[in-house]
Amino acid sequence: MVYFSEIFGIEESVLVEYGALNISLLNDLPLFVDPFLLYASEKPEYRDLHDGIIKYLTFLREKMLDGHISDEKIKRWYRFPEVKQVWLGYSEKGNCGAGLGGKFGRSMSEAIVNVYKDLNNETITNTSHLEKLGLFKSGVGRDNISDFTCNLIKQYLLRYTQEFAIRNLAETQRRRINVSKVYFDYNLESWMPEVFELPYFNGDYIILTPTDILTKDENWINFSDMKASYFQIQQSIPNEELRDRINDIYKAQIPRRKAKEEDYTRAINEIVRKYPEFMDYYIRLKEDDKEGAKSSSQKILSEASRVYISNIQLLIEKLVHNGFYDIPLPKDSYDETLQRVLFLKDVIENQDGYKLLYTDHKPIKKEKDLQLLFKFTWFATIFDVNAEVNNGRGPVDYKVSLGSYDKTLVEFKLASNSKLKQNLQNQIKIYEAANGTKKSLKVIFYFRKDELYKIKRILKELKLENDENIILIDCTPNKSSASNVK
Repeated sequence: MVYFSEIFGIEESVLVEYGALNISLLNDLPLFVDPFLLYASEKPEYRDLHDGIIKYLTFLREKMLDGHISDEKIKRWYRFPEVKQVWLGYSEKGNCGAGLGGKFGRSMSEAIVNVYKDLNNETITNTSHLEKLGLFKSGVGRDNISDFTCNLIKQYLLRYTQEFAIRNLAETQRRRINVSKVYFDYNLESWMPEVFELPYFNGDYIILTPTDILTKDENWINFSDMKASYFQIQQSIPNEELRDRINDIYKAQIPRRKAKEEDYTRAINEIVRKYPEFMDYYIRLKEDDKEGAKSSSQKILSEASRVYISNIQLLIEKLVHNGFYDIPLPKDSYDETLQRVLFLKDVIENQDGYKLLYTDHKPIKKEKDLQLLFKFTWFATIFDVNAEVNNGRGPVDYKVSLGSYDKTLVEFKLASNSKLKQNLQNQIKIYEAANGTKKSLKVIFYFRKDELYKIKRILKELKLENDENIILIDCTPNKSSASNVK
């Protein structure tokens, strides 16, 4: 059992009707709260939450205007643990992320005055937005904004979950929990605890999140989009002189020939440094497209639900039906891993499992999605399955182990990966040395026949065509015969 509905014995439709995401309680789902969706919503309670975020930013900015604040106050006001109980984010092992530490706190406190110069007195945008910190060179990234947002709306999420739990779960499935840092007392200038009755599983409480405030990959307001929208932003600026000055900076940073991505990044950073109002004109464009934000979120969540919930549930059902979890006790981690990979290969290639790797007839495009899929199929094993294990030479996709001496590494690759040859040639050897093991598997998924030809060419060039540790998985929709096992 992987998902909330399965573990608590309720129909998934009950969660859907309530508006909550059916989270995995095995591993974080790569989704996060986008504060812009609070601003764009028609629901008064969401808009109140956005106003509450701005109120807290105002408090922080005023304190910085009063002078330098101590490390102790940065710890109290800026530093938060990740709200791991929502089971959302980018943790590759369980639901334990890094949270908002000292580096984030100091970076945000130093940036907040310059970023929000006109806080509550905006002349270009309709209001301020937390995401603006991510547009400024302040060390504040997407994950930080999501974690910060979750902490600032934590009380709402807890009340939302409590209402669902009391209405739908048995008393034995709930516990009264004294939760820390739930709401901010502006008189005491401190975060306060509160008691809630919440779903409880495996030694911790659980927080449900409404699907209509979630997105994936990027906030609606983000630096990459601002960079890509340069010409639209520049043309939206009514002041002709300002438009011309900004364009001069842009042209000075972009080479006439063979401009690279870092050239465009440098140009936008330089514009923001000299004319921070450029960010405001970008944000105004995003504010004017509220419906686009909501429509994009709905599409993203629909696709994510199929990839991370529905398709994985169907795949697990196929694996259960075909005896995947009845594999005899293996000799070691390599034997266990190899059996599972070959079993997964058989289900994908010969039992229509490949269909679960497509969404709207489009194949999975990210190796991390394949890695997460593999993680979910390992929910019943005596082995320790750790993702993104980094022992100093970069993270390997998975390390399967039983004790400190029995370790097998697994790398998942898409044939479409432009660095496939380089990875096959160098990566695993480096990881093996760093992890102190000689046992590893390379699993390559291909979705078109030309990708198969590419793999075979690379393996031949590297003299790896007979390497039994390289396994190809055929995910093409029309199969005339099963692919060769390498």
